[in-house]
Amino acid sequence: MAPFTLAVDANSSSAFSSELSNQKMQNLQLEPKKFFASVKEREEKPFDFLRLLFEGVIAGGTAGVVVETALYPIDTIKTRLQAARGGGQIILKGLYSGLAGNLAGVLPASAVFVGVYEPAKQKLLRTFPENLSAVAHLTAGALGGIAASFIRVPTEVVKQRMQTGQFNSAPNAVRMIVAKEGFKGLYAGYGSFLLRDLPFDAIQFCIYEQLRLGYKLAAKRDLKDAENAVIGAFAGALTGAITTPLDVIKTRLMVQGSANQYKGIFNCVQTIVRDEGPSALLKGIGPRVMWIGIGGSIFFGVLEGTKRFLEQKRPENQAHSKSE
Repeated sequence: MAPFTLAVDANSSSAFSSELSNQKMQNLQLEPKKFFASVKEREEKPFDFLRLLFEGVIAGGTAGVVVETALYPIDTIKTRLQAARGGGQIILKGLYSGLAGNLAGVLPASAVFVGVYEPAKQKLLRTFPENLSAVAHLTAGALGGIAASFIRVPTEVVKQRMQTGQFNSAPNAVRMIVAKEGFKGLYAGYGSFLLRDLPFDAIQFCIYEQLRLGYKLAAKRDLKDAENAVIGAFAGALTGAITTPLDVIKTRLMVQGSANQYKGIFNCVQTIVRDEGPSALLKGIGPRVMWIGIGGSIFFGVLEGTKRFLEQKRPENQAHSKSE
């Protein structure tokens, strides 16, 4: 009887293993696919709003100033291309016109954007399901854009008026704009600015964060600054190309001054297409893609490097390093 008993046990074990294997296969088939990079692979740290806000402000301000200083001439050429009507020639003098006044706005605007984006992102990633991390990044980018827009728009208006030769200094530009158009003149094209920048911020940061998360999971390590820079360049160039028509509309509305050639966003689109053809909506796409691609590389490289530096300077991390 002993051999028979052993044979029965073996068959039962085989059948049981086969059943378990089939059950695992069914579970794998029923498991929903994840279309976005997972954010649960990393160890979650306690949510410290003030610390994230402070580090975001410092990192964002630093990255914004570095990018703006390095790429301002390309931005000036792009603005003059978009503002030119018909076959007007582009003046290549004074490519740094308005840089100092622009930095006075870029520094706080970049600081506010990242200062809002970082804590919002961390909070949303803890709130949303794992497979909706892209929605968290999109939402955080839009929130950061809204907060920064109150500084960005007046800065952009003054910068572009100076780039097109209307004023020779930022204080004079502000004074004359307010005198002729009122305080609302500093917010000329605000609607078109939001129409361009909210999708831009949301899409760019979402693409960057998703690619970065996916790469980190594949590499199973933290990324180097050069790798962050390459991902940032791709995200910036792609987003810049997609949003070029919105940028053209924003530029035309901001530089028209008190002439009021365009009555709003839709009238601006209709007028440009009627008078200059649909291709005019892609004016400046070359400099824009190059500027934002290079800018994305510099911005995200500096941003991540500064964030890592500030994290290493945290008291708890310094204490941990000393104990080792």
